[in-house]
Amino acid sequence: MQVSLSDTGGLSRRLEVAVPANEVSREVQERLKRLSRTARLKGFRPGKAPLAVVTKQFGEQVRAEVMGDLMRSSFAQAVTQEGLKPAAGPRIEPLAMGPDADLKYAAHFEVLPEIRLNPPETIEIERPTAVVTDADVDAMVQNMRQQRPQFTPVDRPARDTDRITLDYQTRMGGRKIDGGEYKDVRIVLGAHQTMPELEAGLQGVRAGEQRTIAVTFAPNHPDKKLAGQAAEVDLQIKAVEEQSLPEVDEAFCKAYGVEEGGLPEMRAEVRRSMERELADVIRRRVRGQLLDGLFRANPIEVPRAMVDEQVQQLQLDTARRFGIQDVNQLPPRQTFEEPARRRAALGLLVSQIVQSQGLTVDRERLRARLTEIVESHPNPEDAQRAYLQNPEAMRQVEAATLEDQVIDWLSERARATDKPTNFSELTGFGRTGAAQGEAGHLDPAAGEPHDHAGHQHEQAGGT
Repeated sequence: MQVSLSDTGGLSRRLEVAVPANEVSREVQERLKRLSRTARLKGFRPGKAPLAVVTKQFGEQVRAEVMGDLMRSSFAQAVTQEGLKPAAGPRIEPLAMGPDADLKYAAHFEVLPEIRLNPPETIEIERPTAVVTDADVDAMVQNMRQQRPQFTPVDRPARDTDRITLDYQTRMGGRKIDGGEYKDVRIVLGAHQTMPELEAGLQGVRAGEQRTIAVTFAPNHPDKKLAGQAAEVDLQIKAVEEQSLPEVDEAFCKAYGVEEGGLPEMRAEVRRSMERELADVIRRRVRGQLLDGLFRANPIEVPRAMVDEQVQQLQLDTARRFGIQDVNQLPPRQTFEEPARRRAALGLLVSQIVQSQGLTVDRERLRARLTEIVESHPNPEDAQRAYLQNPEAMRQVEAATLEDQVIDWLSERARATDKPTNFSELTGFGRTGAAQGEAGHLDPAAGEPHDHAGHQHEQAGGT
């Protein structure tokens, strides 16, 4: 076998390989002989057809299979001989494949870059430090009360925090809009659950009242016929209810799963949960800084094939997250180019640390990570069994575990400065909308009240 290697720029390589014609012919003949022992041909008993007949029937097919197999095996042999590490499979360019000629082809591919890591001690990070205080627990308990509001019917004009139950019908130009009617919609005033015009128009309504509100659809409304158009919404107010928060008593504690110990035990459980969340946020912050520092400290050239693979993965992730089925609706590839390049580069850098430091998967940490993953499943034991029986799934868990070990290795060596902060600042708890949640916008033209992200409003009798 003859091999010729050339550098075609950057990480790209061209490998020209020639396999002697007699080697190709010998392998074709060997396969045809093996095939003749089992071949079933009309007019002959199984395995009794003459080799010449088998060759005439199957010769071209066998030769094509041999050529493909020889290209794969000779390429693997050639890259080992040349000490190359391909980043992905090659693009094969046939040069000579005649029946009596040497098999010649050129393989075009990229190689992995040579990586020389800079000392991790050059990486600088700020490690957040915080504790969960009694005031933080108080705020969380108050938030829990706000998540379970109680509503009582009142005979007075509606005001902020009241819940209104209504029917609505949308009209445009005096004609009803298809799908613009809905029954028993519940809206909490002041929670920004509907269009501003409706929010304003519902102020002061009473049970049994009827109102008509003028609205204008947003210019970017998904229905182009409605975008920017004016319409009227006929409202039938069915109930106005005043909101109050539940007492923090035994029933309240049980509603959150605390069967014994009352408020002290519930506060203790809340604190433990907040401390776990705080530790997780700090760990993610440190992890992000370490990976950013590793990326900045070690600029490397990344194979185009690896970037393309990450672009595709980011596109698929985006499609799943937003429920996009039409690939034409995805943002252009350029949007994902830089994050894809960063992900690919970090993958190479992490792998280099694993190799250079001789890191292997910590089995105890692997078991802990797997336990954490399956805890959220309805039947953790079945979920764990499914993971253990799925080699690909376990490889992903092992890779994540090994990456955690790399993060620990970096954390022990990076220059860290403690930055005092607090639970609210780190977790974002207490910001506007955190207590009640961000509601969607009631769309008077939709078949049911929702926003474009899929949030639905509460309906009477629903959950």
